[in-house]
Amino acid sequence: MRLTRLFIHTRHHPSAILLMVQLTGMLLYPFIEPSPDSHVAFNAFGILVLAFTIRMVRRTPGETGISVALAVPIIILLVLQSLFDMPGLLRWSSGLEALFYLYAAGSLVAYMMEDQRATTDELFAAAATFTLLAWGFTHLYILVQELQPGTYAAAVNAAAPRTWTELNYLSFALLSSTGIGDVIPLTPHARALASVEMLVGLMYLAAVVARLIGFTTTSKVARRRGRDADDTWDQD
Repeated sequence: MRLTRLFIHTRHHPSAILLMVQLTGMLLYPFIEPSPDSHVAFNAFGILVLAFTIRMVRRTPGETGISVALAVPIIILLVLQSLFDMPGLLRWSSGLEALFYLYAAGSLVAYMMEDQRATTDELFAAAATFTLLAWGFTHLYILVQELQPGTYAAAVNAAAPRTWTELNYLSFALLSSTGIGDVIPLTPHARALASVEMLVGLMYLAAVVARLIGFTTTSKVARRRGRDADDTWDQD
């Protein structure tokens, strides 16, 4: 029953569903990556995330047609990579996925900024947008690594290409300004891209998240004043 109530509640908040799917993927990918058929499961889950993201974009000022136009070739490339051994397609799918997630994040920012009140769904959207930004930059890092091998180093298997999980960890660390950790960009292009992500993270937290928090606080103060005024009227 609790799961049923949770599903009904989140159904009215598609941003929460998108966030749950993204977080589930982040927790599952470390288990999937070591398996021989990891790319099949990885790409299948990626297509699922694309579908939920398109559904979310439909509720925002963003153009659904643009997200669909980006998603269709991505799905084709992911299917080709799953069915055939075509590693050369990874750079193309990663570049398109980066554009897709960054466009979806921009659409959610527009959704949160279009009015002057903070709804429950917009609060979930703030977290989902942060994750979309991190995923978008993760795919940019994969693209850079495909174009220039040896771009990133880590404490473990320093010479090996970095996995999606490792680069996603780097992306979240930079976007949240909590530090780089043990995954380090080595080339000027990678460091420039990392600097851009740090700037985007600071601007997002300062402009969007702070705005929602301000609206939430203002609404609570207004409701409290309204209750106090009603109590005063009743006493009179």
